[in-house]
This record gives sequence, C-alpha cells and structure tokens, in this order.
Amino acid sequence: MSVLVTGGAGYIGSHTVLTLLMNDIDVIVVDNLSNSSYESLIRVEKIAKKEVKFYQCDILNTVDMEYIFSTHIIDSVIHFAGLKSVGESVIEPIKYYENNVNGTLNLAKIMIKHHVNNLIFSSSATVYGNPERIPLDESCNIGGTTNPYGYSKLVTEQMLSDIVKSTSLKTTCLRYFNPIGAHESSEIGESPQGMPNNLMPYITQVAIGKLKLLKIFGQDYPTQDGTGVRDYIHVMDLAEGHLAALKNTNNGLPFRVYNLGTGQGYSVLDLIKSFEDISGIKINFEFASRRPGDIAECWSDSKLAENELGWVAKRDLSTMIRDSWNWQKNNPNGFN
Repeated sequence: MSVLVTGGAGYIGSHTVLTLLMNDIDVIVVDNLSNSSYESLIRVEKIAKKEVKFYQCDILNTVDMEYIFSTHIIDSVIHFAGLKSVGESVIEPIKYYENNVNGTLNLAKIMIKHHVNNLIFSSSATVYGNPERIPLDESCNIGGTTNPYGYSKLVTEQMLSDIVKSTSLKTTCLRYFNPIGAHESSEIGESPQGMPNNLMPYITQVAIGKLKLLKIFGQDYPTQDGTGVRDYIHVMDLAEGHLAALKNTNNGLPFRVYNLGTGQGYSVLDLIKSFEDISGIKINFEFASRRPGDIAECWSDSKLAENELGWVAKRDLSTMIRDSWNWQKNNPNGFN
C-alpha cells in the first residue's frame, strides 16, 4: 500500500508517517514547510529505518500536485495540510479559507481525476462550536463554530460530504481534540515556529527558560477552577487512529465521521499542576482576558471510533506530559 500524506512534516503528520512506516506502508509526503521542518522526516526515517519520498510543494499548486499523482501509484491520501491557529484565523480569515477549504478542494479534484478514492481528512472538534452537551459525540450539533479556523474545517467537511455523493471518492473525517505529547524516542515532537499557539509547548518552553511566563486566557469560565477544560490526547494515539481509519475505509460507506479523544477533560490549571509534579519545575503564569473564539470546555465521547475502527486512546495524561517534557529537554530549540 502507498499513502500520500499532505502536511506530513508537521507535528501530527510526522508521527502518523512514522506509524505508517512501522506498519510496512509506503509513504509519500507533500509539505510546503511553512510551519514545519524537513528535519522531522529525517528523524522519522532514522527511527523507522525506512525512506520517505518527499515533495516540497503546496497543495494549492495544481501543476506540482498533478506531477506527484502522475508519477506515483497512490492508494489513499491522509490530509493534514492546512493552517491551524484559532487566534490567527480570527485576524486573517481569508488566509484560512484559502488554505484549508480551497486547498482541500484542489486535492479532492486531483484525487478524483487520478482515481484515488480513499481520503482521510484531518478535521477538528472545533466544528462543534459551543457544545450542546458534554461529552461530545458525533450526533451533536455542528455549525456553531466560534472562529474561522473551526468554520474552515466545518465547510470542508460539508464540501467533502457533498462530493462523495456524486463521485467515487470515499472520505473519513477524524475530529480530534487537543494533541500533546511526542514520540517516546524524543526524536520528534511539537516544534512551533515563533510563539507557541498551543498550551503544552508553551508550558515546556517556560520550563526550560525560553519564555518567562505562561499567559492563561480566562479565569472566569464556568468550570471547576475557572480555566478552560480540554480533552488532551497523545499524538501517537492520534497517529494510530489514522492507521485504524486507513485500514477500515468506512466499512464501505462513502462518508464517515469519528471523534478521536480520551473522553476526559482537564483544565489549564490541571495541566500545569500535573506538569509541575512530573518535571519538578514550577511554572510561572499570569491570567489574561479571554481570547476571541475560545469556549469553556470541550471533551469527547469516542465510542464510535472504538466500535467501528477498533481504536481507543491508550496513553494517559502523565505519559503525554512526560513525553512532551522529554522532547523539549532533548530538543530545546525544536528542529532548529
């Protein structure tokens, strides 16, 4: 089997590429390296002792994408490529719709043209917006998204669900929650360029002294301690979820959606306290006002993925934090 992975040099992408290689699946990676590093793939090859075919190009570049699909026999596509910062999407919505929606449409058109019929799409729990109930399952209402990033994922899901009705394309949308952690080897992990957008790399960069303190956005949410609650999931569990979806191919159905989460919510202060207990390092923080687009809590019911894909998150919060911290300690400047 040969799988094309868009955005395969990124955080979740690189861990998924490694998981595919370790399961004897040939991988072709497309990444424009706008928010990732080729070094991640060099390290993936080192761990797996296998080669990855890599193309530095943008999925919006039809000429380059046509060349790749014409050159290789591709069985399936796992699609990570896209922009992912909630805060940035509020400031630059056009950029997010162009990359996330138009990029996916361009990819789908090329897949259909070349008779590549299986797509696994990297979606997000942000499509649920303000949750109608907790935990969130796949039957919950979608559409109340609170930021352009989430809406770009929602629009893309709807677009793909329409496309599969009149083409041979089959699509699995994986709505996952908050990935943290790193591969246990500490060779690959989350390596943000510039200021981290996500909580865990922000904490670890404060711990090693790269950043002075952590800003907690909001202390007045209706949660147990006033800070936001999220479902944190180990990036390797996510990678294994993509492998499970690849093997399952929707049970023959043209369009399927699955949550990937642990089913457990932790607040920002929970995460800080657990990190301090594991690392022995005190995290300096201060409270700031809420960010536009943020919600109080978001955590999952992932029983559908367990029942239909045979997938369940295996790694607990301590393992997630330990692996995040080991990655940061061993790679203080990430892949740079």
